[in-house]
Amino acid sequence: MAQPKTQNNFVAIIVMIFLFGMIAFVTNLASPMGVVLRSQFTVSNFLGTLGVFATFIAYAVMGIPGGLLLQRKGYKKTALIAIAVGFLGVGIQTFSGTIGTNFAMVVYLAGAFVAGFSMCLLNTVVNPMLNTLGGGGNRGNRLIQIGGSFSSLCGTAVIIVVGILIGDITKARISDVYPVMFIALAIFALAFVILLLSKIPEMHSAGHRQKLPHSPLVFRHFMLGAIGVFIYVGIEVGVQKALFSFLADWDLNVLNVATPQAATTIAGFVTATYWFLMLIGRLIGAAIGGKVSPKAMLTFVSGLGLILVALAIFLPTSNMLDLPVLMRSPEGTLSFGLANVPINAAFLVLTGLCMSVMWGGIFNLAVEGLGKYTEIASGFFMVMVCGGGLLPLLQSFIIDVTDGGYMASYWVIFMGLAYLLYYALIGSKNVNKDIAVE
Repeated sequence: MAQPKTQNNFVAIIVMIFLFGMIAFVTNLASPMGVVLRSQFTVSNFLGTLGVFATFIAYAVMGIPGGLLLQRKGYKKTALIAIAVGFLGVGIQTFSGTIGTNFAMVVYLAGAFVAGFSMCLLNTVVNPMLNTLGGGGNRGNRLIQIGGSFSSLCGTAVIIVVGILIGDITKARISDVYPVMFIALAIFALAFVILLLSKIPEMHSAGHRQKLPHSPLVFRHFMLGAIGVFIYVGIEVGVQKALFSFLADWDLNVLNVATPQAATTIAGFVTATYWFLMLIGRLIGAAIGGKVSPKAMLTFVSGLGLILVALAIFLPTSNMLDLPVLMRSPEGTLSFGLANVPINAAFLVLTGLCMSVMWGGIFNLAVEGLGKYTEIASGFFMVMVCGGGLLPLLQSFIIDVTDGGYMASYWVIFMGLAYLLYYALIGSKNVNKDIAVE
């Protein structure tokens, strides 16, 4: 694969990292919006999770077409199409807040589905581009971790802002979140202009669809890695979505606060701290990525994650502790403070450090040695991101049938982490080196 000269890569890398942040900003909006849907339309946890489901199931629909589009149109044109689609999707979600009937939920879900198309296309572009610009291997993984760090920063910001805007959880409406949606629309518009004016190198000649003798699925390590991405995205989203709902659930009031608004605000800050720890973890991953292999990283964090989730499941929720979290001071500035939370929440927040480097590690291991199959493999990869909608839906179903058994739902997370440990230790080995990839 011909790679662009190093001195010409800087602008392309910055643009790709910026797009990484956009993905997190729009995607993370779906989780706290589930609480809004539950409040406005008086639905169950399961139905409230449909916004997350709609965003991520779009990956299953658009993943393979996205890979083909990337192969035919190239990186820049595919990214521009993705940004335009994203603007439309968030616009539909914003419009749903102006509708006064229950039909508003259907319109919102349609917008989330369209926005999911955009996130799928952007992911299809950003991940192979950053991996290739970094030169693959440890250096490619390091560049993906840097992009992930900016992604975590944007993901943290949107959770904090939504937690503040929702206010009284019992009266939350889609229109309460308009400021965040307007910010998202502005980000899309700005990104479109920046990308249009930027020179983005192409890994292969755009417009030429090469006929490949095999499917990427013949590579065992890629197929198992694609399953790993399905699980990883599901557990990354599921940990924080169930955590936010657990802390904000006014019927349980596990935070022992005086008002629903206080519970929602604290839940937002605690959940944002999870994303903040993902940022810290990715910065560490970027710093050591040139020296520590993706396999070693994935092995360590999946094993540590298993321990943390097991502790969260088995320890009683009545045990409280003061957790350092990002908070808003009386003057309105962001700073660290202490939130009195169940010990389970503290262990779940710490899993953010584990989740931080998983995406880059799995992607790097899965596409290593694929050569000319990389672009179409990225499309298959994006199909599996739909796990971010399906596994949280399964968690929500468990919560409903167990009458608020939030910790019981984390067995889904535990089993997912066990698979990722298997992939890191065994499944990531390329046993198909006899297939020509150049």
